[in-house]
Amino acid sequence: MKKTIGVLLMGILAAAMIYCSKTEKKEEPKQEPLPPPTVTKAEPGPFGITRHLWDSTDTPQDRIEVALAVKDEDIELQGNEKATIETNKGTIVVKLYSKDAPKTVRNFIRLAESGFYDGLIWHRYEPGFVLQGGDPLNSGSGNPGYNIAFEHNNRKHELGAVGMARGQDLNSAGCQFYFCLAPQPGLDGNYVVFAKTVEGMDVVNELRRGDSIVKVTISRD
Repeated sequence: MKKTIGVLLMGILAAAMIYCSKTEKKEEPKQEPLPPPTVTKAEPGPFGITRHLWDSTDTPQDRIEVALAVKDEDIELQGNEKATIETNKGTIVVKLYSKDAPKTVRNFIRLAESGFYDGLIWHRYEPGFVLQGGDPLNSGSGNPGYNIAFEHNNRKHELGAVGMARGQDLNSAGCQFYFCLAPQPGLDGNYVVFAKTVEGMDVVNELRRGDSIVKVTISRD
């Protein structure tokens, strides 16, 4: 009798162990795979140009290639264009002289909207004279890989005027531009004034050599 009871207990224990083992091996419900991360892609801006997003691997030559890729983009001017220049010390807004210097303004818009200027520095500061930037080499000796024709106009180099820097040749401007820190009548007629500061002259006055051009964007009033 005792033997029979012992056999029964052993059978019950074995069945319980098998049940527990099956319970432990029960598969977890499968999880659905996570969706791929969303990648933000630059979209063309209001002038139909896609902004290049720079990183530490980009070179001055990469900027030049971006400039060359957009230099013939058709830009429609309406006369109410303005540029917003973000710097490490604040924001500057300039009114573009689209009617007085249309070729120069179109060139500036192409470069700005392509991201060419983003991340460059102000490489020249002359107290009481000019603040200059826009060189892919950040030295004052670079260009966008091409030159633009000189456009004579009657705009003056007054305080806050924005002009295109150039070499000895009148037709040697390309991408570098400057702010007048005081009236400069001696430059009138020799350099193309294509814009005027309407907001942020206090920021211009605070900028120095080595400060940053964070981003330049173009909009219309």
